[in-house]
Amino acid sequence: MTWDVLWPLLWQATLETLWMVLPSALIAQVLGTALGAVLTLTRPAGLRPQAVVYRGLDAAVNVGRSLPFIILLVLLIPLTRLITGTSIGSTAATVPLTIAAIPFVARLVDGALRDVPSGVVEAARAMGASTVQTVFKVLLPEARPALVHGFTVMLVSLIGYSAMAGAIGGGGLGDVAIRYGYQRFETGVMIATVLALLVLVQALQWLGDRVATRTDHR
Repeated sequence: MTWDVLWPLLWQATLETLWMVLPSALIAQVLGTALGAVLTLTRPAGLRPQAVVYRGLDAAVNVGRSLPFIILLVLLIPLTRLITGTSIGSTAATVPLTIAAIPFVARLVDGALRDVPSGVVEAARAMGASTVQTVFKVLLPEARPALVHGFTVMLVSLIGYSAMAGAIGGGGLGDVAIRYGYQRFETGVMIATVLALLVLVQALQWLGDRVATRTDHR
């Protein structure tokens, strides 16, 4: 395959990968942050201890994180068809990507919120802050750098997941690698696709590190 043919192919596949990953990451970050905050609040040492709720959510998050993504893709085909009307293509791939990322984000957020110094939380409570105020005005702002790092890690993980989505018609760089690099034995296409993924990951990691540094005022 010549460069004139390969370049448009890689560019289109990169756009498809971003179309899969970015909306999935944003939705998963919102829902995962809410779930992670509930985990932090309801754990035995939390501000609102609820043993039954915590154990149920904790188990659900562990199960969600333990499922291999390729199996989750297949399991969620009926739900994907229900939401998007199809199980093939980049838009359809956002459904399993979002669901796979939610428990991952929840665990990262739970860890980030628990790392906030207890003295800061106690001071806010002593001044009369409610639970909601403590979450939105103390816990989340104090954990912002860790949350940004977690978001970056999740983005990079989703790029890896999106490459797997290409195996069942999800489109993107993974689809190009499988259809041209693997099935047609075009080694040059495979190498170019891997390099495109590496550049994409490095760019997102660099951007995430820059944002995390700017938000860290400690």
